[in-house]
Amino acid sequence: MKTASWVILTIVGALVVLGSLTSAWLAYGGSDYPIGPKSLAEIAAAHEGVGPALRGIRGTSAAYAGAYGVLFLAIVLGPYRRREVWAWWAILGGVAALAIITALRVPTLGVARGVGAALIELAVVLVGLLLDVARLRAPR
Repeated sequence: MKTASWVILTIVGALVVLGSLTSAWLAYGGSDYPIGPKSLAEIAAAHEGVGPALRGIRGTSAAYAGAYGVLFLAIVLGPYRRREVWAWWAILGGVAALAIITALRVPTLGVARGVGAALIELAVVLVGLLLDVARLRAPR
């Protein structure tokens, strides 16, 4: 179970990094992408200067996601694999913060897009953590 736990968490971390790189590519590569019901190109054509600003926002979001993914992997492949208890809690705290902050977009903005991905990540990380929950009962 210990091995399955860190392997699942490593896959999640790698997918987060891959997703952030894909998002950065969309932001900086000039490709068009949807923003709500409209495309970025439609919004940029109607409002001068908004296109680069939206790309910048997406790029910054991708950068933070990439940094989160790298730190997640560093904890999983280092202290978590060494069975350090604080690493279990750090991973749980990080994924909980991600899910809560992402879910806040529904009541505050009325936008549910993107919440599903954060909740799926939360669920998979919880499965990975619960596979090695015994570490919390182990003597220190």
